Amino acid sequence: MQPKFIHLRLHSEYSLVDGIVKVKPLINELANLGMPAVAITDQSNLFSLVKFYRSALGKGIKPIAGADVHIFNPDDPAQPFRLTLLVKNNVGYVTLTELISIAYQEGQHQGVPMLRREWIEQNHAGLIVLSGAMEGDIGTALLADDQVLAKQAAQYWQSLFPQSFYLELQRVGKQNEEAYIARAVALATELDLPVVATNDVRFLKSSNFDAHEVRVCINQGRVIDDSRRPKDYTNQQYLRGTDEMLALFVDIPESTANTVEIAKRCNLKLTLGENFLPDFPVPEGMSLDEFFIEESKKGLDARLEKYPAVGNGTPEENRKAYDERLKMELDTIVQMGFPGYFMIVADFIQWAKDNLIPVGPGRGSGAGSLVAYVLNITDLDPIEFDLLFERFLNPERVSMPDFDVDFCMDRRDEVIDYVASHYGREKVSQIITYGSMAAKAVIRDVGRVLSHPYGFVDRLSKLVPFEIGITLTKALDQVPEFKERYETDDDVKALMDMALSLEGTVRNAGKHAGGVVIAPTKLTDFSPLYCEQGGGNLVTQFDKDDVEAVGLVKFDFLGLRTLTIIDWALQTINKKQAELNKPLVDITQIPRDDVASYELLKNAQTTAVFQLESRGMKELIKKLKPDCFDDIIALVALFRPGPLESGMVDDYINVKHGAKAEYAHPILIPVLEPTNGVILYQEQVMQIAREMGGYSLGGADLLRRAMGKKKVEEMAQQRAIFTKGAVAAGIEESIATYVFDLMEKFAGYGFNKSHSAAYALVAYQTAWLKAHFPAAFMAAVLSADMDNTDKVVILIAECQDMKLEVCSPNINVSNLHFTVNEQGEIVYGIGAIKGVGEAAIEDLLQERKENGPFKGLYDLCKRVDLRKVNKRVFEALIRGGAFDVFNENRASHMAELPTAIKVAERHVKMAEVGQNDLFGLAVNAETSEDEVKDYSANVPPWSEKERLAFEKLALGLFLTGHPIDECSAELQHITHGSIAHILASVEGSRGKSDTRLAGLLIGMRTRQDRKGRMMGFATLDDKSARVDVAIYSETFETYKDLLKGDEVLIVEGSARMDGYSGMLSITADKLLSMEQARENFARCLMLDWDSVHSAKQGRDFVHKLQEIMQPFSGGQCMVVANYLASSAKASVQLGDAWRVHPTDELITRLQKLIGRDDAVNIRYR
Repeated sequence: MQPKFIHLRLHSEYSLVDGIVKVKPLINELANLGMPAVAITDQSNLFSLVKFYRSALGKGIKPIAGADVHIFNPDDPAQPFRLTLLVKNNVGYVTLTELISIAYQEGQHQGVPMLRREWIEQNHAGLIVLSGAMEGDIGTALLADDQVLAKQAAQYWQSLFPQSFYLELQRVGKQNEEAYIARAVALATELDLPVVATNDVRFLKSSNFDAHEVRVCINQGRVIDDSRRPKDYTNQQYLRGTDEMLALFVDIPESTANTVEIAKRCNLKLTLGENFLPDFPVPEGMSLDEFFIEESKKGLDARLEKYPAVGNGTPEENRKAYDERLKMELDTIVQMGFPGYFMIVADFIQWAKDNLIPVGPGRGSGAGSLVAYVLNITDLDPIEFDLLFERFLNPERVSMPDFDVDFCMDRRDEVIDYVASHYGREKVSQIITYGSMAAKAVIRDVGRVLSHPYGFVDRLSKLVPFEIGITLTKALDQVPEFKERYETDDDVKALMDMALSLEGTVRNAGKHAGGVVIAPTKLTDFSPLYCEQGGGNLVTQFDKDDVEAVGLVKFDFLGLRTLTIIDWALQTINKKQAELNKPLVDITQIPRDDVASYELLKNAQTTAVFQLESRGMKELIKKLKPDCFDDIIALVALFRPGPLESGMVDDYINVKHGAKAEYAHPILIPVLEPTNGVILYQEQVMQIAREMGGYSLGGADLLRRAMGKKKVEEMAQQRAIFTKGAVAAGIEESIATYVFDLMEKFAGYGFNKSHSAAYALVAYQTAWLKAHFPAAFMAAVLSADMDNTDKVVILIAECQDMKLEVCSPNINVSNLHFTVNEQGEIVYGIGAIKGVGEAAIEDLLQERKENGPFKGLYDLCKRVDLRKVNKRVFEALIRGGAFDVFNENRASHMAELPTAIKVAERHVKMAEVGQNDLFGLAVNAETSEDEVKDYSANVPPWSEKERLAFEKLALGLFLTGHPIDECSAELQHITHGSIAHILASVEGSRGKSDTRLAGLLIGMRTRQDRKGRMMGFATLDDKSARVDVAIYSETFETYKDLLKGDEVLIVEGSARMDGYSGMLSITADKLLSMEQARENFARCLMLDWDSVHSAKQGRDFVHKLQEIMQPFSGGQCMVVANYLASSAKASVQLGDAWRVHPTDELITRLQKLIGRDDAVNIRYR
């Protein structure tokens, strides 16, 4: 049936500024409405084009590409005109990509991309244009009743786009529509211009209008009730059916008929699935293939000269295996047409290495390629580690190779910049990503727009669990409190219903972490470009999947912080080695059988060791006890939910420690023996298919992929092929079936060995550095994480466990990063002090470098730029201990700081006006006098508790002491010993034992138990050790008010050794604060006073004593007074009416009254 109306103006969710239409539901709705074509014209972008094109063709609907664009208005730049550009053909597609790209790169005004008329004049082939209705320049003129201007504009566009310019008409319920339509139709008649009807669609159903309004407000940062916000949309901008549109424009039938004519004229054919490789320059007289083969052969010779061929035969036989493998790989790569890809990757990796930018040894399946190894793309010999080329590049399934390359985080952008300058900036770009409204964020966004109080929205958002892939629907199912509030609170329900309707909607554009594309010609031949105002952060408008679909080759430049850490550590180490005339450390040359490194691993001392530092990994390491490099490769692969839950981890460990491995058939022994009889790697699935099922390795890779996808029909075919091959090789069918089942089960868990081996190498390098150069390594790790206080706390604790001294910040020694001093101690980095910005640090360090150490607070204030190093910075440095080098009384520095800053400011003003003779001498004299005068004597130091609290404020941790020190004497009477002592005593016992322990609460994790109730895990530290305490739901509910950070907690409960992890497990039955414990366990509060002191206070002494104790009365602790006179002494137990709550505050007040700290003591039973 002949169509009668086609929608030609529609914004999907990818418009970002408005529109909530999702592509797949749109296509399904069009199919329901019987509409055979549609145009998506997102605002100034083609983000959705490839997804739209594929989805539409998949349902037999014709996709029309286009975009709504802003035309710069010189009279009022903030009010640009609208225009809709539709693509007629492939020429028009390139025109549109170029126009949209230039709008972002050169046409942004206040962040809005706009096109200039002159750009369209120069580049307009292959487009059909709709006038923008009331928002176009013609519409604006018509509404202003400026017929002359409207006519001029119409003639301008008509001449630019002959036979391809249409006056756009809309009836969506906006003001002045009919006046506009009457004038537009008259103008069209006068100029013989065709008209076209659109519905300017923003949502699929009329009922979606409210959700769309909220979406617009989220983008604009407004609230829905704001009376000043522009009301630009109506509830009629939905996907109307053909009959509705025909009825709406029954008086202007040609406007709907023209939509069909336009749709017929728009015929875009995207080339998807074909790869367009960039050109790689080769020497004259050589083809790319010849150059590639020659470079690879040279590379093999160089590798084998440095690292001899691995194998069990003679050197010649071993070499032959490498030559044969190289020839096979080269033939495959050349036949598939990928030499250029390998050469480009090798080129930028070599450039990085030549410029001393750390590069990872490889990641992903690329490490399985010998060609990659000989071209220095990877640093793992695939033959030595039994890695398979076909896992990377399968000759039986042509797809682009994909090298993921890790670079040092800090210098990755230099490599990307090299690629851009080497291959042409117009051909190189990073890749876009789209941020969507995820579960927690959409609650916050919607709550703000609906004007709910922050606390209300925050509490609601926090009910959504922290889980990857969590949705609001899942959260409502999983969290009973969330569901209850949704069902009982109307405000919550309204907010949540709106959030559910918008969840997953595209919200903003970002930049892919490491994806870079290199095009053979200019990028706009393949994809439009997007960037920030000013041209920064240029990216393709197609995401990583779509950019590959249109044929661009993606290279992954990933930043790996660990490479930066290794590099920093080596700089420190080799500087010292050079001073000592010792050989420099080359991390690529370290032996892989180092005893000290494996000892460190076996003891699970793996904090800061790459990939091996998590709590669960440490538990696994303790059980496995790795003693060779293969074990580290296995660890990286084993520590994932699948293997841990399947029992294969236990099998692997048991065989490692002496159990006998079982093999279904002797043919499996060489394949599975290295992994203790367990199918651990995807490569082993492929090897079993080859050895037992007679597959080629290419076919085996297809089998591996089929197993991963779990498609029933495909698996049935593969099972038949495998069984047939095995029976042909003389293996019983029952065994073949059993092995296939086994492969199918483990294929889901199987890990890519190439990736595991490459990351195991980085893990081993970090373990080796930690074992042999602990201070340099830990200083580098601390520097890399110094912006993350939580990590710094863990790492400082690790340094203390390693018996590494960490010195306080020192204004005359510390640098930006953590460093190692001559004594081998780690010096705290100033950059890790909270509130001290990098500009301030640069100024301090530059001044110290040029003019020597600072002599004191006044000297420091005078010598730095007080605009950068302001009062807030000085306060943070004082609290962190950076001025202890001048004197250790931090309170005095804080008290003197305002005066020192005033003097310094006066000094600067005098210097500026040139008063540096008599006045200058006077200023200097005044300053030096101030410095000579020891101001520290005038201010009492902070108490230990105050000093540590301020230190924690500045550093995020306690460095020079521990809050538990103040109460350690009392805790000896309360607890059963230190955490370390309890750990030692429980280790030797069986079963549970009752215990009472204490520690500073330094960490708290909460989660829900199976019944949906909250429970917690508290981490306690008492300097001797740390322990996690499980607090189950009832106990948690009773004592949750005590679970505040940096408080000393006393725990009563049970202790046992966890049979699985080998670690101390504590379950709490009761929790006490220090003051509660003191009250429970104290025998009495003992006061010592002498007659001399009380005589000075006169008869008031007892009254004052009574006044002080009155607010604390009513407790269980009795009071004993020891009275001492010159001729007699007595000990008096005060009556029950004097019993008190022995709080810290009471003890402090009594100490002040008696005048001696040692005169007030708690005595325990």
